[in-house]
Amino acid sequence: MAPRRWRARTRSYPCGRWASASRRWRACSKVIRAIWKPGCRRMRYAFKPRRSRLRTGWKVRRIRSDLAGGQAPAPADLAHVMEASVRLTVAFDLPWPWGGERFELGDIRPLNYITGPLGSGKTRLAMRLAETLPDARFLGLERLADGALARSRLNEDAALKARVKQVLTWLIEDGAQRSDALVVLITQLEAVAHGHLVIDMVEQDLDHATQVALIAHLRLRLQRDRALFLLTRSSSILDLDAVGNGEAILLCPANHSPPMCVVPYLGTPGYEAVATCLAAPEVRARTAGVIAWRPNGQASLSEA
Repeated sequence: MAPRRWRARTRSYPCGRWASASRRWRACSKVIRAIWKPGCRRMRYAFKPRRSRLRTGWKVRRIRSDLAGGQAPAPADLAHVMEASVRLTVAFDLPWPWGGERFELGDIRPLNYITGPLGSGKTRLAMRLAETLPDARFLGLERLADGALARSRLNEDAALKARVKQVLTWLIEDGAQRSDALVVLITQLEAVAHGHLVIDMVEQDLDHATQVALIAHLRLRLQRDRALFLLTRSSSILDLDAVGNGEAILLCPANHSPPMCVVPYLGTPGYEAVATCLAAPEVRARTAGVIAWRPNGQASLSEA
């Protein structure tokens, strides 16, 4: 007897009802494997923060259900829902343009963003952080003039050159454009194997695609024992919809009130202020060269 059809192209053999679903699953599997190819790393990184939040939400619901049933949650579940941090606290007196207020930062994550409007004191705060944090280094905008020094350093250190070449290959696969600014930045990142690093205007002289590829790479290489501070006003670097558990936002307000940590959710204190400080690279290019004046009359591009 011929098998009876209940749907087009689906036979009623045992488990035959699921034949079409099986074919759809195989097709989806091909798409998933394609996404995980090296050339699609940017898409994977875009999903990573959202996947982490969903997983945390599932864990929270599970813990609530266990508590409602009188069962203590497992330590592993509690550790998962806790925010990732470097377990480091720093305290110091705020520099100018603040009035020397005592400032304590205890929520340091592996990846930290420092943002604020022009002249809000971002660079001064970053420099003070680098001075106060143990084994920390400040990487200023003068790095853009050190292209020859970076090339010389790569020629002298074969291991460093190999690491930089590998990272640049990954970034270019993700759409980045090779430039002196990118080579210098990656060289500095790979040369500092240990200790904390504070980078002034990380997006300087990098186009949109390069910024997107760079921040995806930095998210991939987060380390629990190392904090990375990025000064930025680019929405390509600080995408408020993509901030994950291992990241934190530090806002320097325009009125020079003490810096504040901002949670990346609409409606939280400081969220809208952070959003107004960020712009796309093509918008930021319109104000390239704008300077902020210090009391002694010396201009500084790093305050932009």
